[in-house]
Amino acid sequence: MIYTLKFEGEKLSEKTKILIIGSSAAGFTCALTARKYNKDAEITLIRKEKKTPIPCGIPYVFGTIHDVEKNLMPDQALANNNVKLVIDEVKAINRERKTVSLLSGQELNYDKLVLCTGSNPIKPPIPGIDLENVFFAKKDVEYLRQLLLKLETVKDVVIIGGGFIGVEFADEFRKRGLNVSIVELLPHCLQLAFDEEYCVMAEEKLRERGVRVITNNKAEEIIGKNGKVEGVRLASGEELKADIVFIGIGVRPETTLAQEAGLKIGEMRGIWVNEYMQTSDEDIFAAGDCAEKFSFFTNKPTGLRLASIAAREARIVGVNVYGLRRKNVGVIGSFATIIGDLGLGVAGLTEKAAKDAGFDIVIGTATVPDKHPGAMPNCKTLKVKLVFDRNTKAIIGGEVAGGSTTAELTNIISTMIERKMTMDEVATFQYGTHPAFTCSPVTYPIAFAAEDAIQKA
Repeated sequence: MIYTLKFEGEKLSEKTKILIIGSSAAGFTCALTARKYNKDAEITLIRKEKKTPIPCGIPYVFGTIHDVEKNLMPDQALANNNVKLVIDEVKAINRERKTVSLLSGQELNYDKLVLCTGSNPIKPPIPGIDLENVFFAKKDVEYLRQLLLKLETVKDVVIIGGGFIGVEFADEFRKRGLNVSIVELLPHCLQLAFDEEYCVMAEEKLRERGVRVITNNKAEEIIGKNGKVEGVRLASGEELKADIVFIGIGVRPETTLAQEAGLKIGEMRGIWVNEYMQTSDEDIFAAGDCAEKFSFFTNKPTGLRLASIAAREARIVGVNVYGLRRKNVGVIGSFATIIGDLGLGVAGLTEKAAKDAGFDIVIGTATVPDKHPGAMPNCKTLKVKLVFDRNTKAIIGGEVAGGSTTAELTNIISTMIERKMTMDEVATFQYGTHPAFTCSPVTYPIAFAAEDAIQKA
């Protein structure tokens, strides 16, 4: 049963065992996981939006699928699992009474509360930021629909921020034939995620696809006339023509409810959680972008926020609401993206990040065809770079550049990192191959790169 603002139909229970606030990657996954481990529990999910976009699919609405409605979280899955969905906004949490009050006037009880309130795009203090046709990557269906409509009547787009969000939107906007420029403050796009040689590959592919890449520069002002965007003035003095300005420089955790309820907030502005994903209140959990993250490698707070991390944390919480069982060992960080036909992936620490963290490292590399023999159709060059701790011989990072297999190779590396596999274990791990799907068994790149590292250790 799906409930509306008016609560038509069956009346909500006055006592809800598990109450989840938010239904993006974390809230949705938490609800379905919690149901798997208790068929009789009352599980209610509250969100203020009528529909929720799939977060990772948002860029692809604009150049690939062309329809916001084709990128929605499948609410029917909640109904199929007897999860009650309430479309309303939570105004406040009363921890003493274990209740939440809703904008509609309804009050719900909980035994365990899960905060999956997500994050909001960072709005930098740039003059002109409030002009018409300045957009962000908001998880809001109607907002995204308005951007999609605007793109039908514009020609020039300036993107501020060359991270994953900016790069993916740039590539999708180019598919529409728009003139696209990226403005990035750092020396390279994607520099916070990849080592320089992988950033260069990304920039070369963007330029090949017609995107103008401007790095080592800052957007000083968004220029407008009659309240509408006309361009962007850079620190270099150059002015870029713009019908739309898209800003993608990151997100901040949404913690308003948590702060007002007196919950502890972490160093990176997320809701503080322990290894079981409990907040400073043992009956309240948090998962996803709103929750504080801790590094797998250093146990220090980190700003990593990904839908894959959110879903993983939600699977921990979905079990722990019934009794503390699953532990969060910290975030490794596993990313993947695609620009045209170039796939890029990274797991764990890059070479630079490992050095900055104080690790003595050994690097292993491999460059091989991603199918075998190389004459197979659609064969592409695949590059793998692995980072090992010289002292323990354990793998701590890896980067991949190639074709359609890039993301899953990155996931394999992430698993190896979590299992703390050594050089020899990585070099001899068991894998399957096929000419149409993988590299040659003789030169399988992860094992090949590990052998290269062994020779240098």
